[in-house]
Amino acid sequence: MIVVALDGPSGSGKSSTAKGIAIRAGWNYLDTGALYRAVALIALEIKSDEPKDIFAYLALNRISFNADPKKPIISIGARDISTEIRSMDVTAKVSQISALIDIRKELLNIQRMIIESADKGIVVEGRDIGTVVYPDAALKIYLTADINARTSRREEEITDETISRAQVAESLESRDLLDSTRVVSPLLPASDAVHIDSTDITLEETIERIWELLKERSLLGLPIVAILGRPNVGKSTLINRFIGRREAIVEDTPGVTRDRVQYECEWGGRRFMVMDTGGWESKPDGISIAITAGAELAMEEADILAFVVDAQVGALDEDDVMVQELRKAKKPTILIANKVDGDQDESDAHALWNLGLGEPHFVSGLHGRGSGDLLDAITKVLPEVGRAQVQDGYRRIALIGRPNVGKSSLLNALAGENRSIVDDVAGTTRDPVDSLIEIGDQIWRFVDTAGIKKRANQASGTDYYATLRTQTALERSECVALVLDASEPITEQDLRIVSMVEDSGKAMVLVLNKWDLVDEDRRDQLEKELDRHLGHIEWVQRVNVAAKTGWHRDRLAPALRTALSSWEKRVPTSKLNSFLGALIGATPPPVRGGKQPRVYYATQAGIAPPKFVVFSSGWIEPSYRRFIERRLREEFGFPGTPVQVAIRVKEREKE
Repeated sequence: MIVVALDGPSGSGKSSTAKGIAIRAGWNYLDTGALYRAVALIALEIKSDEPKDIFAYLALNRISFNADPKKPIISIGARDISTEIRSMDVTAKVSQISALIDIRKELLNIQRMIIESADKGIVVEGRDIGTVVYPDAALKIYLTADINARTSRREEEITDETISRAQVAESLESRDLLDSTRVVSPLLPASDAVHIDSTDITLEETIERIWELLKERSLLGLPIVAILGRPNVGKSTLINRFIGRREAIVEDTPGVTRDRVQYECEWGGRRFMVMDTGGWESKPDGISIAITAGAELAMEEADILAFVVDAQVGALDEDDVMVQELRKAKKPTILIANKVDGDQDESDAHALWNLGLGEPHFVSGLHGRGSGDLLDAITKVLPEVGRAQVQDGYRRIALIGRPNVGKSSLLNALAGENRSIVDDVAGTTRDPVDSLIEIGDQIWRFVDTAGIKKRANQASGTDYYATLRTQTALERSECVALVLDASEPITEQDLRIVSMVEDSGKAMVLVLNKWDLVDEDRRDQLEKELDRHLGHIEWVQRVNVAAKTGWHRDRLAPALRTALSSWEKRVPTSKLNSFLGALIGATPPPVRGGKQPRVYYATQAGIAPPKFVVFSSGWIEPSYRRFIERRLREEFGFPGTPVQVAIRVKEREKE
């Protein structure tokens, strides 16, 4: 279950944003502020702020919240108070009520009960959600806006036409003042929250930015495509073709695949899970009973059903029976005619139209014929959010380095003698082991990788697989803790690993381990080596540690947070172009071919890492691009993350 926490001051757009995200993801929604407003309404009606009086009223009239984002309703008993709680009287009263410790404790219990009862995910909005209510939320957003924008938004919610704009603004300012005096102010964001200023962006743009973060952190469920069919029709061979590697076990003997196994696949920019299933039989016996039951369970779990038929054999009575089961599932179904190796096979396979599942897609899982067209057809019907949750919300940190630099020792030092949480990923010994470790009041998912000894194309045996494991861990991580042995000279292998991490586009922290073995002479030499070999990544934060003794291990978490914050940072377009205009005015791009390129404007094309596109009338030298990147860093920061600057030549419109 994924929890997204939206904090921020009143009127910043939390409610509309949270509902928009919840509706798009198919998740639940909770307005914690509505619960406080409900209690404020009760206090006004019973004319008492005493918690005992309020509790006595609530004992007879329970507060309930309908978590459907399309129709969120808050009730006291059977009475719908969704409109009443938006009055100015309630707004003026709510901060006073929320400051009562006993009331807060009671509502905190109600909020957590609603959150933990959610099925797939929930978007929770209010104030101090990420700091007090649910500090373990997978994604924390601190949404803010200036007082004018907040006043305008609050005005739209108020139905009383006698209330002036000045009164609304005064109410918001007085509430901010009261909140700021509390011991734990709800206006303070969580340390790992992503800040979004919604003053100058639309609701749709705000939702899109949060959606982008959800995708970058793999918090949105991936669609599941279940590959179904009789035994030995080539389901596993087809899956290996989809994922581009031999991972699903393939053998001519029917029944080799028995369990439901999922593999991640990507095609045309869309990621999804393919589920390999055992062969389905209409009259199973022995072990086939469990295998068939697993295939039927896959129909329930999947978003898309892909029914595979052996085109060489044609449709059997068994296939007709399964078609009836597929129709009962009432899910998008794709008919696949496998083992179509030539034109004659394709001509014969047209008879599969008679199954009544629409057009058959002709493919050869063994030779790849038609596999691209089939994947195109699958991605067209994929839902935006699926049922497969591939991430649990913990930030993913890969420990990478050559052998014997102390990666495992560092992991143990971070965990301490007794690890708070340890999670071993299921799989073969070739899979890296993940560990959930709490450092700096936050739980992180660290992946300890095997040391890389040689280039992948030069290595053999275990070295080769170690390199592949590291590359996989790197692809799945968000930030890399690149570990070097500070007591030894930087090697060519260290530099190759640095280049590999750079090319990945991940956030990075440089961890210089074994600092307890570094004397003054070695420190001087190390500084020279870092300047000479790693001067091109001066943006990388450096943490000196001694894993064996635990010295300075507490400095890693702040560096990781800073790097990840930079990795996901977005610069407002207005500020970006204001900066670019001043930069071009002071230092225009160099002349090329007798002409000086004209720079029109720039936009941030994405995050993770930050990507900027500069539009110009002509080609701009790479050295000037590096100059733009350097000045971007000076102006906006970005410590701990690569920054990509691309030039796009845009022809001027002809008169």
